[in-house]
Amino acid sequence: MAVFDTPEEAFGVLRPVCVQLTKTQTVENVEHLQTQLQAVSDTALQELQQYILFPLRFTLKTPGPKRERLIQSVVECLTFVLSSTCVKEQELLQELFSELSACLYSPNSPKPAAVSEELKLAVIQGLSTLMHSAYGDILLTFYEPSILPRLGFAVSLLLGLAEQEKSRQIKIAALKCLQVLLFQCDCQDHPRPLDELEQKQLGDLFASFLPGISTALTRVITGDFKQGHSIVISSLKIFYKTVGFIMADEQLRRISKVQAKPAVEHKVAELMVHREADWVKNTGDKLTILIKKIIESVSVHPHWKVRLELVELVEALLLKCSQSLVESAGPLLKALVGLVNDESPEVQAQCNKVLKYFADQKVVVGNRAFADILSESLHSLATSLPRLVNYQDDQGKFCTLSLLLGYLKLLGPKVNFVLNSVAHLQRLSKALIQVLELDVADIKIVEERHWNSDDLSASPKTSAAQPWNQIQRRYFRFFTDERIFLLLRQVCQLLGYYGNLYLLVDHFMELYRESVVYRKQAAMIFNELVTGAAGLEVEDLHEKHNKTSPEELREIVTSILEEYISQENWYLVTCIEAEEMGEELMMKQSGLQAITSGAHTSQITSFPAFSKPSPTICSMNSNIWQICIQLEGIGQFAFALGKDFHLLLMSALYPVLEKAGDQTLLIRQVATSTMMDICHACGYDSPRHLINQNSDYLVNGISLNLRHLALHPHTPKVLEVMLRNSDASLLPLVADVVQDVLATLDQFYDKRAASFVGVLHALLAALAQWFPDKGHLGQLQEQSLREEGSHLSRGPATLENSTTAEDIEQFLLNYLKEKDVADGNISDFDNGDEEQSVPPKVDENDTHPDVEPALPVQIQIAMDVMERCIHLLSDKNLKIRLKILDVLDLCVVVLQSHKNQLLPLAHRAWPSLVHRLTNDDPLAVLRAFKVGLFLQVLRTLGGKCGDFLRSRFCKDVLPKLAGSLVTQAPISARAGPVYSHTLAFKLQLAVLQGLGPLCERLDLGEGDLNKVADACVIYLSAKQPMKLQEAARSVFLHLMKVDPDSTWFLLNELYCPVQFTPPHPSLHHVRLQGATGQQNPYVANVLHLLRELQ
Repeated sequence: MAVFDTPEEAFGVLRPVCVQLTKTQTVENVEHLQTQLQAVSDTALQELQQYILFPLRFTLKTPGPKRERLIQSVVECLTFVLSSTCVKEQELLQELFSELSACLYSPNSPKPAAVSEELKLAVIQGLSTLMHSAYGDILLTFYEPSILPRLGFAVSLLLGLAEQEKSRQIKIAALKCLQVLLFQCDCQDHPRPLDELEQKQLGDLFASFLPGISTALTRVITGDFKQGHSIVISSLKIFYKTVGFIMADEQLRRISKVQAKPAVEHKVAELMVHREADWVKNTGDKLTILIKKIIESVSVHPHWKVRLELVELVEALLLKCSQSLVESAGPLLKALVGLVNDESPEVQAQCNKVLKYFADQKVVVGNRAFADILSESLHSLATSLPRLVNYQDDQGKFCTLSLLLGYLKLLGPKVNFVLNSVAHLQRLSKALIQVLELDVADIKIVEERHWNSDDLSASPKTSAAQPWNQIQRRYFRFFTDERIFLLLRQVCQLLGYYGNLYLLVDHFMELYRESVVYRKQAAMIFNELVTGAAGLEVEDLHEKHNKTSPEELREIVTSILEEYISQENWYLVTCIEAEEMGEELMMKQSGLQAITSGAHTSQITSFPAFSKPSPTICSMNSNIWQICIQLEGIGQFAFALGKDFHLLLMSALYPVLEKAGDQTLLIRQVATSTMMDICHACGYDSPRHLINQNSDYLVNGISLNLRHLALHPHTPKVLEVMLRNSDASLLPLVADVVQDVLATLDQFYDKRAASFVGVLHALLAALAQWFPDKGHLGQLQEQSLREEGSHLSRGPATLENSTTAEDIEQFLLNYLKEKDVADGNISDFDNGDEEQSVPPKVDENDTHPDVEPALPVQIQIAMDVMERCIHLLSDKNLKIRLKILDVLDLCVVVLQSHKNQLLPLAHRAWPSLVHRLTNDDPLAVLRAFKVGLFLQVLRTLGGKCGDFLRSRFCKDVLPKLAGSLVTQAPISARAGPVYSHTLAFKLQLAVLQGLGPLCERLDLGEGDLNKVADACVIYLSAKQPMKLQEAARSVFLHLMKVDPDSTWFLLNELYCPVQFTPPHPSLHHVRLQGATGQQNPYVANVLHLLRELQ
């Protein structure tokens, strides 16, 4: 379509259409006009504006009823013209405004006329376009007192549409049009910036509409959430911009006390408002009511953008109307701080940004009225906090504490004015103490003791690397939401950062000492106060605040630390000491017997329960938590002080190491974590580095405390932790202390053996780690077995070629001597003679060939410890016996390269070990059997001891092991899947897994091998549990290496997979007894073993 750029061309096209519309007002004529207008340029339209508007306006003004469709077409066409042109005459602007508004006028009702939604939307868009088309200052001349009635009608019309219409589109359009009318348009160039006089004139004019606008918008804002968040956001924006413009402090300061008489009609003059002091106060009071309603509704609105707009509302009103809306400051500040911890990150960020701006501009701190309101609000909240905690749910508590945190952030350094009041401080402290009360009824904390302690001590670095929340979650009495605890920590940190730290510590120290009930909460508060005072994890909104000096902080930490590690607060009862009772009785109730008892039972019998819960469970739980909180506090103190904590290390490290060796799992974990915290804070690479660098004073403390063990019963735990977390460089320092420990053990073996056994285990584990055998025991075993196998497999020709007469003579001498050792016919004197019978080669450079070299320190210690283990193997406490068996195992590891020292000790330990294997509790049998397996490897370390171990094992142990396997086999064959969790099953599995290596290492004879095979062959049945079948197969795999022919024959006697045909007719047929049917339960395992044998 051609475009008409000149007015002349456009006039020629538009004149007939306009004339026709003037004569006949129909929808078709209007649409024809609008079609022609689209072909006219904006410049030509501007020149012909009034000519084109005339027929449209004439249609609207024609008296009589009109069709809605016609009015809608006219308004849409008029809107099109206005969107392409500018209105440059004030009179035209006012007339068009009135004519458009009248389209929705209802003479019988104050509400908008009952017309179609399309017409309403067209009129709203027409009004908005009209105001945007006003040129330059024409728009400002429109807003004069005489326009009040017509402007008031339009505002009322738009508010009615926004409040009552169901169409969301109309609601949003009405609110946007209202923004345009009230000079709140979002357009960049509309309206232009206003000077002070223009702002005052508009403020006076809009003040007449403030009651209607504020109340109507409040109804929209607090309406149903289903109306949509965009409507609420637009209403909030209009509300705070309108109120902030009319009630702005800057404008009100320039209002004269006497109202000037406007040059308007009397009726219009009555509509004018004079914004003097009384009006401001009355209006402020009424607005406060509306603001409270808005805050109550919007602060819990489900959409985050609505809550974000509430933050904007608070910021705008507090910055612009701090004097006129002083009564609203309390609710507004409450709304702001209540959204600090909103679930939406956008709302949180905006809240923090506003709070930061308020702090920088001293909006609150510099305003005495605001500071007083906040202080009063804080006191009121602290007073009601204990009551709120009792009946609010977790979400309510979260909102309440968010409010408290926000108040503290806003007050900043001014919080001291609140804390200096005794009433305020007492209310606040009691509220925090009550909210932080722990639930100590969980018995699991006391239960988790011995079961996991070994794993923890085996890898302390792993547990130390875990943060607190992964160690054990805290359970509080009044809440379960973790976010609430985080809020409480932030509250305490802010108090420590802004408050008087000396005052706070003294006050809470009184509560700490006042009652055991308050002690845990007060300790938590101490920890966070120090963290906050150091500026850690604190968001400082007041940059000019002076923090606590390092010297003052160190003094305060020292006083708290002394209180923590004092005798009455550190050495609390966390368990019922029962070294002479408990474990043995409980284990005897399990229904399992020792190997010699004959038949085992697969029935699982639970441990006997206590007849009633111990009344001290809660108190022990409470003590455990108190120790853990204090340990955690030491770690936080280290972070707070940094390198300065070195000065406190002498007094803090020893108590922490005591707790790192505690029996309670939770205490041990937290103490280990605290050691890591100290390492990070003081610059140590690891706990090992920490202990090594401070080992001198630690060893000195251990040595002194061992002399007064009754007063310091936890001393062995310190040495145990040191050994677990150090290296070989520690050994020279602790060698003398180890001798003190052994001497003390000899003195108190009947009373304190349990605590010392843990030290011995840690000591030997450390020695085994620090001084590993360079020869690798396993490799020596395999090498020896290969040599023996090669000797056995050699034929006579090989022996004749490689063996000399001297070798045969030496072999016979060694055999006779081993036979004497096996029979026990040997003495120290004989031993010495035998040693002299074969003179060793003497180094020519050795000046003292007859003097034995001094033993290494670790070997001498291991010998001394093994001496004690031999005696303690018969201790009446099962727990001690089990631990001693582990220590004995480690002793063998350390001494394996010194056979002359180990063999006599092994000879002495054998009777007690056999007793553990045969007549003890099943747990001890299981542990002793594993130790016994390791003792057998001594056979590969020296040929002199092989026959001794072989004969003793075959005589004392093997018959009972075989008998136990035979007796238990029917029970395991018919047992269900639960049987694999029983102690009887574990014992069967351990014996089967160990018999094969024993037979191979000891080179048992044919008779003993038959005993083993007969006992294990039952477990090749498919009826047995799968793990027992696998263990039985491993036994036969070892037997194949010792005697493959007998093993092959035994397997074919069970199941013969093939028929053997003689190679010559003169030879007899060989018939083995093994059944060939598929119903044979041994088929699968026998076939597997025969394949391995081939």
